[in-house]
Amino acid sequence: MRTTRTTRTTRTAAVLSTAVALAALTLAGCSGSGGKSSEDGPQRSGGGGRAADTPRIKIAMITHSGEGDTFWDIVQSGAKAAAAKDNVEFLYSAHKEGKEQAQLIEAAIDQKVQGIVVTLAKPEAVGAAVKKAVAAGIPVVTINSGGQHSKALGALGHIGQDEAVAGQGVGEELTKRGRKKVLCVIHEQGNVSLEERCAGVKEAFKGSVENLNVEGTNMPATTSSIEAKLQAAKDIDAVVTLGAPFADATVKAKAGSGSKAEVDTFDLNAAVVKSLKSQAVGFAVDQQPYLQGYLAIDEIWLNRTNGNVLGGGKPVLTGPAIVTAKDVPALEKYTARGTR
Repeated sequence: MRTTRTTRTTRTAAVLSTAVALAALTLAGCSGSGGKSSEDGPQRSGGGGRAADTPRIKIAMITHSGEGDTFWDIVQSGAKAAAAKDNVEFLYSAHKEGKEQAQLIEAAIDQKVQGIVVTLAKPEAVGAAVKKAVAAGIPVVTINSGGQHSKALGALGHIGQDEAVAGQGVGEELTKRGRKKVLCVIHEQGNVSLEERCAGVKEAFKGSVENLNVEGTNMPATTSSIEAKLQAAKDIDAVVTLGAPFADATVKAKAGSGSKAEVDTFDLNAAVVKSLKSQAVGFAVDQQPYLQGYLAIDEIWLNRTNGNVLGGGKPVLTGPAIVTAKDVPALEKYTARGTR
């Protein structure tokens, strides 16, 4: 069943409301009065940008990132900034395979970390490990993917975008642009969030949608697969990639195939912003990965030091937002420094 406009409007309002609350929280956190932790809650050191006076804790982030995915560099940048502010030792590890990701979670538990941030791209593979962390008294925050599984696994909450809503937004945008046949490129087979994105596109788009699975960790092979598909199906007039690095691969594949399809993508990086500016990419969907990393560390720190839970345990949405060439002037300086 299609999501109604009322539902999407309500979710958009929730995103805006959350953003206002989080902005207030950030301002309050940066205006520390220099005192130590007390019954009034954690307070930051005064002046000089020093870390919080709260006891140093160790937080591990374990994601499903594959090699070379710049999206996760941005997530880590946000997490590291929050860690420096919150007096946190930040540990990062990743594996694209669910079984290995679960083993990394187990290793973090054995290290007796005080918090875990984890993605749920393959919830069936990592769910038991997440439950084990929660049972051990380690607060867990999920980010980016698999948000619908977060609460059942005992996590404090989920930070990211609603993937189905994001996909629907793309489908609606493609319809407005008059597209008729879309190729949706899935760069990691079995990733539930990527599948939700393509399903959302298909649900809202007035034309036809075909999925293409590629080997996302092998960019030359990815480019070749997309190029071959565009050569075989000349009626494809739009290609949607689900990660910023794959937009550039698709632009190359388009040139090699002689296709006239529009290239659009989820996620931003400096290369995508440059392509938006040159109109090699039509639009991008920004889910603010820096914010996902930053808020995840902050939520665990707040929970450990003050018993807080962002969003009352409900998902905290960081997107989606459609970004086009007109938005480039406001974004270039941030993507250039690796925070958007």
